[in-house]
Amino acid sequence: MKVTISDDCICCGACESICGDVFSIADKAVVNEANVDANADAVKEAVDACPVGAIIAE
Repeated sequence: MKVTISDDCICCGACESICGDVFSIADKAVVNEANVDANADAVKEAVDACPVGAIIAE
């Protein structure tokens, strides 16, 4: 699965709180690609929880 964060990200931290192994927040949300496949269910949960729809998972 490929995960990207759009420029719409507001750095609310929801993704990081759901799946800190994949998402981290600094100035902008960052994706740790190495951990995506092992955490696919949590990534999908983070996609659904994003209040602005900034996480794209394909």
